[in-house]
Amino acid sequence: MLLQGGLFAVGIVILYFGAEWLVRGAGRLARSFGMSALVVGLTVVAIGTSAPELVVSILAVLRGQADLTVGNVIGSNISNIALILGISAVIYPIAVRARLLSRGIPLMIAATLIFTFMVRDGWLGRAGGGILLLALVGYFTYLLRSTDDELPEVEAEFEQHQEERGCCSEESRLWNTGLVFVGLVLLAGGAHLLVGAATFFATRIGLSELVVGLTVVAIGTSLPELATSVLAAFRKEADIAVGNAVGSNVLNILGVLGPAALLRPLAVSPGMLRFELPVMIVVSLLLLPLAWTRFRLERWEGVLLVGGYVVFIVVLLARSGAMPGA
Repeated sequence: MLLQGGLFAVGIVILYFGAEWLVRGAGRLARSFGMSALVVGLTVVAIGTSAPELVVSILAVLRGQADLTVGNVIGSNISNIALILGISAVIYPIAVRARLLSRGIPLMIAATLIFTFMVRDGWLGRAGGGILLLALVGYFTYLLRSTDDELPEVEAEFEQHQEERGCCSEESRLWNTGLVFVGLVLLAGGAHLLVGAATFFATRIGLSELVVGLTVVAIGTSLPELATSVLAAFRKEADIAVGNAVGSNVLNILGVLGPAALLRPLAVSPGMLRFELPVMIVVSLLLLPLAWTRFRLERWEGVLLVGGYVVFIVVLLARSGAMPGA
């Protein structure tokens, strides 16, 4: 038990550094080819911070663990908004200025609703996975074509953020390619440890793979998003904090569950359709007011979001019978 706990922790740490190095290397490469800081922030960085969810989910689906795959994505999406944005708002109130985010939040909600509609019969087949991937292509195409009319102060915010993280330093493309490769290797290794340990705990403790995926695995794979958003909050970069959460949630649905379903159709449990999916829809809709100009997410609202996430975890564990007296 102790050994598996250690392997789980090591897997999370390896996943975090794998995603961090992947983001740094890919971000620098993209900048060296002339991509703007805004485009890199909304695409390359979003892909990098969602890489742990992708690798863990692909590995889980190859092992036939559909509950762990779907649970990881849904749990990550809930934690990205309720936990990560909640913590960010507690650190510094959030106000969205970026025009792309005011359009991106409804797109995130649309992706969530489309996925929910697709799995209403408890199944996401290969055709559905293909549709999600096509939607992802459309999403990225939209982002790339819509950055030209962004506010100058928003572009400056993304530029400064990447410079502070070392994403724009002058280094050779060969070195940055190496960072990307090492990051991918670490992601694969960390995912292997994480999924193996999560499976052990699910069997040994009596928790379902779904509950494990919704809780510890989801939080573990969301560490890159947490680090990025908290850092942005401390630097009062609200657009980056919200953009990170929104972009990650879109990618988790379209770019993680899409490929996973193409590899092997995913079964979605009836319990998830009744509880976890509605929770994901509700927390996504909570961001809708941020799509309107000058809306602020205050500290007390951040506290409510974090408190709501704690309640969600408690109810989830109670439903699974893991709470004392449940």
